[in-house]
Amino acid sequence: MNVGDRHYRTIWPSDDGRSVEIIDQRWLPHDFRIEKIDTVAGIATAIRDMWVRGAPLIGVTAAYGVAMQMADDPSDAALDAVWATLHETRPTAINLRWALNEMQRFLLTLPLAERAAAAYRRAGEIADEDVGLNRAIGAHGLEIIKAIAARKQPGEPVNILTHCNAGWLATVDYGTATAPIYLATEAGIPVHVYVDETRPRNQGAQLTAWEMAGHGVPHTLIVDNAGGHLMQRGQIDMVVVGTDRTTADGDVCNKIGTYLKALAADDNDVPFYVALPSPTIDWTVGDGLAEIPIEQRSPDEVSLVWGKTASGEIAQVRVSPEATPAANPAFDVTPARLVTGLITERGVATASREGLRAMFPERG
Repeated sequence: MNVGDRHYRTIWPSDDGRSVEIIDQRWLPHDFRIEKIDTVAGIATAIRDMWVRGAPLIGVTAAYGVAMQMADDPSDAALDAVWATLHETRPTAINLRWALNEMQRFLLTLPLAERAAAAYRRAGEIADEDVGLNRAIGAHGLEIIKAIAARKQPGEPVNILTHCNAGWLATVDYGTATAPIYLATEAGIPVHVYVDETRPRNQGAQLTAWEMAGHGVPHTLIVDNAGGHLMQRGQIDMVVVGTDRTTADGDVCNKIGTYLKALAADDNDVPFYVALPSPTIDWTVGDGLAEIPIEQRSPDEVSLVWGKTASGEIAQVRVSPEATPAANPAFDVTPARLVTGLITERGVATASREGLRAMFPERG
């Protein structure tokens, strides 16, 4: 997608052939910064501390981390070690494990002398594949938006509620939940996006709103708890979110607060869609609530917030008493029964084992 008049992906190889450059998302929307990373330790920090975030982008970043390790030491022991180091950075996002497994599977078949070059090549292919998957998700989601638009008065926008950031900043390009929105905008279909702030890290307010503004998509920022109110009053036509892991039975693990949006949508007969590329499906897990580990992040993310002061300084301030402890579960699980459909690169599947198997029969 574009920043100003230049196209950017969220991650790309540096000219030196050994490092990568990323958009450092910690500073958005107030400052656009690019960071170069050239070590496995740097990759681990970027994932853990959310310089990059979003399940697909985390996976691609980890793939480049494996390539950096292979350039330093292509041995099987080093491959096992980098797998373990990067896997522990964000345990909930399944794309991380998928990408690490894919790199490991691919590299173990190669002689040691070939591994470094092949690893960088395969990481680049995974990045390109992510772009293609997201573009296909957008095309299938666009048909849903078209169908809703056809039932509205000419020129009346399709009102879409989002949660967190499942945009191009969460992927390599296009995004998952935002891909249909971008394609609808390109097709001239009027849309309006309600962007909820998504506490505690405010990825909606800081990242999704920045994306929408940059691409000229009409949007309105709302507090997290306003979504149900808008649904009750018929102001939301559909909800579309991303996911960090979806089970084989269709349960959806996503940013904390997604479950509450799904409950409100169900109560108000608002369709609730989840957009995801197939690497986000965890075919080894059935019951999301019982089997998906929920990352517990720092309480500082709840007690402290980043923002831009009147003087233009980007600063962190405390919003709670210093003596008050905080809990910070980063994700929740939305049961499949609350999901209208799963928008994948192959089409819209029902949120069930049967629906996903029909869409991906090779999974057996």
